[in-house]
Amino acid sequence: MDGVIIDTEQEWNDVRRAYSARWGGRWTDDDQRAVMGHNSRQWAAHIRERFEVPASEDEIIGGVVELLLRRYDEQLQLLPGVADAVRRLAGRCRLAVASSSPLAVIRHVLHATRLEDAFPVVVSSDEVAQGKPAPDVYLTACGRLGVDPALAVAVEDSSNGICAAHNAGMRVIALPNRHFAPAPEALALAARVIGSAADLTPELVEAVARGA
Repeated sequence: MDGVIIDTEQEWNDVRRAYSARWGGRWTDDDQRAVMGHNSRQWAAHIRERFEVPASEDEIIGGVVELLLRRYDEQLQLLPGVADAVRRLAGRCRLAVASSSPLAVIRHVLHATRLEDAFPVVVSSDEVAQGKPAPDVYLTACGRLGVDPALAVAVEDSSNGICAAHNAGMRVIALPNRHFAPAPEALALAARVIGSAADLTPELVEAVARGA
C-alpha cells in the first residue's frame, strides 16, 4: 500500500523523525530504509533500542500512528494513475493488500480513497511473525486468496518489499519508490520494472504471472 497505492513513505519518515525527536533521537533516512517493510513491533523496537526510548513498543506504535493519522486526515492522495489501475485489475484479477502498515491504518486509507471494495483480502504485517523482507505477509495473503504464490504477482516499491515477495515465491513488478529507491540487487529480482501505475495493466500482470 505505502509507496504503491499512496505516496506515504515520506510521511512515515517524517512522523518517526518527529516522534524520535521527542526523546532526543535523530531519525535519519538510513533508519527509514532499514525499517521499510517491517511490522509495527519491529520498527517500534528499532526506535526504542536505537534512541533508548523509555516507553513500551505499544506506546511507541500508538504515538507514531496517532501522528500519522493526523497527517492522513489533513491530506491523503493516491499516487498518479492508481485508482484507474486498481479498477482495471479488479475486473480481471483477485486483489489483496499485503502491507506493513497496521490494520487500522490500512482500513483507514482504503476507506478514505474509496478502494476498499477492490480488495477482498487485506493483510497487515502485524498479523504475522515477521515483516518484510520475510515472506510471511505475502504467504498469508496468497493463502487467504486461495492462490499458489508461484502463480501470483506482487507490486512493490521497496527493497524489503521486493525481497519479501520474491522470498514467498512470487513474481514481482517493481514500481520504484521515488523517495527511497530500491537497491539495485533487490530491483534485479523483479520480473518487470515500471515507471508509474499507469503502466500496471491486467495484460502486464497476466504476462508476468505466466513468466512471459
